[in-house]
Amino acid sequence: MIQYEPCWLRYEKNDQYKEPCFETIIAKELSPIFCVALEELKFAITSMFGIEPSVISISKPMERSFIWIGTLDDKELKDVLLDSEKFRSMYSDAYIIRSHIHNGKLRIYIAGKTSANTLYGVFHFLRLLQMKEDIHHLSIVEHSNNSLRMINHWDNMDGGIERGYAGKSIFFDNGQFTKNRRRIKDYARLLASVGINAVSINNVNVHQLETKLITEEFLPEVEEVAGIFRTYGIKTFLSINYASPVEIGGLSTADPLDPQVRRWWKETAKRIYQYIPDFGGFVVKADSEFRPGPFTYGRDHAEGANMLAEALAPFGGLVIWRCFVYNCQQDWRDRRTDRAKAAYDHFKPLDGRFRENVVLQIKNGPMDFQVREPVSPLFGAMPKTNQMMEVQITQEYTGQQKHLCFLIPQWKEALEFDTYVNGKGSEVKKVIDGSLFGYRYSGIVGVSNIGNDSNWTGHTLAQANLYGFGRLAWNPDLSAEEIANEWIVQTFGDDPQVIEAVSWMLLASWRIYENYTSPLGVGWMVNPGHHYGPNVDGYEYSHWGTYHYADRDGIGVDRTVATGTGYTAQYFPENAAMYESLDTCPDELLLFFHYVSYTHRLHSGETVIQHIYNTHFEGVEQAKQLRKRWEQLKGKIDEKRYHDVLERLTIQVEHAKEWRDVINTYFYRKSGIDDQYGRKIYR
Repeated sequence: MIQYEPCWLRYEKNDQYKEPCFETIIAKELSPIFCVALEELKFAITSMFGIEPSVISISKPMERSFIWIGTLDDKELKDVLLDSEKFRSMYSDAYIIRSHIHNGKLRIYIAGKTSANTLYGVFHFLRLLQMKEDIHHLSIVEHSNNSLRMINHWDNMDGGIERGYAGKSIFFDNGQFTKNRRRIKDYARLLASVGINAVSINNVNVHQLETKLITEEFLPEVEEVAGIFRTYGIKTFLSINYASPVEIGGLSTADPLDPQVRRWWKETAKRIYQYIPDFGGFVVKADSEFRPGPFTYGRDHAEGANMLAEALAPFGGLVIWRCFVYNCQQDWRDRRTDRAKAAYDHFKPLDGRFRENVVLQIKNGPMDFQVREPVSPLFGAMPKTNQMMEVQITQEYTGQQKHLCFLIPQWKEALEFDTYVNGKGSEVKKVIDGSLFGYRYSGIVGVSNIGNDSNWTGHTLAQANLYGFGRLAWNPDLSAEEIANEWIVQTFGDDPQVIEAVSWMLLASWRIYENYTSPLGVGWMVNPGHHYGPNVDGYEYSHWGTYHYADRDGIGVDRTVATGTGYTAQYFPENAAMYESLDTCPDELLLFFHYVSYTHRLHSGETVIQHIYNTHFEGVEQAKQLRKRWEQLKGKIDEKRYHDVLERLTIQVEHAKEWRDVINTYFYRKSGIDDQYGRKIYR
């Protein structure tokens, strides 16, 4: 059996503490989630300090040091956690960690509003221990406003993963569920450690076999997997095929207004909940990229989603309806055609028509997880409809886990983007946490980057993206620097040289990747289909020419109201004006919004063509620097992980050179303008 890494839950030997409180754990409750929290706490303490704690359940305080794990309802904690009553009424996802010294005895109290919150509190406490923080003066109050903190898997039952770069599925193998339930348990543990509370286990592009996951044939095994996640406070969802009533139900239609179809979904939902009483609900991709949906029957997205929501509502289930909807067969030669406008155009008119248990899942940008694109204008545009943000942890367009690309800074920019929907201070993070409009359900979802590789993510450093997503989903106010530091110390230890080097590598990597790939918000310059490696005409649905409209005179997509597609008008006035004007449009998004000449000067003072040349040469040198910084850590990182990462960084350097040569050659041929520094351009 493959031995796989513990990632950031390594619990290495720790000489920082000599605390008697580690010898005794008080745990009154023994529910499944509490048992998991207790098991984790015992395992970690034994691993780090060589102490196997005794576990007791008492109703009266003892004259000794201890760690108490419980809930805010524990009456014994009221004197210690004076604000527990107020805290319990304020937040749905919350926990408190307090240290209290009584007669010289150190006592640690970890109490959550629910047992799942207590588990999060235990993992938080163990993170403090791994980072060797002071535990004598703890007064931590934590809560998350994001009610949904979710992972989407794009796993297929043949064991493959769409856009997967870390091996095969951990759920499926050769048309069946995997027998390796231990791997699923350890994965649930990783997710719970960063506060994830929901997971969908199959691809949003639901193929024939996966359509049957909602049938008696596979529901017993779905139930087993859901049971594993349940003990870690995680609800299980399934992606469903909208045409299921036809494909597996024997009906002649999937029309959402047809009474037989509605009855079929109600019966299906009832059957699922008989197996899985806490089933989360359905994730749906409909009417996009050849997936079936309500459009076939002349119905809209609200009618399609509401039919499913009606079936799930009696059981408390949700419909997560993806807004990745566009016509991939449009004539892209017509410069008025603009995929970026599609989600807004489809969904904005439907605001207020969706049922309360429908959540719209909106990609962070209007396109498709490009290395650089603006924030989707749909955020904040639908005050009467639950919304959540979708980001891609797996690096489909950002190096596919062969290249280092730490994505937390990108997601931070999206979350901090001010929509101005209610004036200044209307950031996206306030839209998706529900606070701006009082959404009942909202949050953030990430497309998984894990597989059955021994290190989970193919590139060891890509573990930081999974960790960072969870931490950011719990608390969007954390900085990229804080998240990077936490992950490094827990994963590689607290050697200052390691922390400094790996932190620099992570925090610089997104910009480095952008430098040697797609300039100024262009995007898509990748090989069609698999989306890896440079291809100047790479957009697969642009059969008649380039996506970026580069010609001898200039480059870029004119999305202005004045002369282009009108896309800028989808933003609220402050942002619409910023993007509409060449004077105020940010350089990094210039070519997303404007067609300009190669000699147009950026705010930096460089011309567009010189910026392209400079960044691509610079990006290669920066990729070399990533490898050099890692090489300086030889002997400070265990041999296997050191060589695994070095191999990936070497691949990155070689591929960066290819990007540089292909992109610079292309634009030299288009523009006919030499590099002002006389560097070799022509390939």
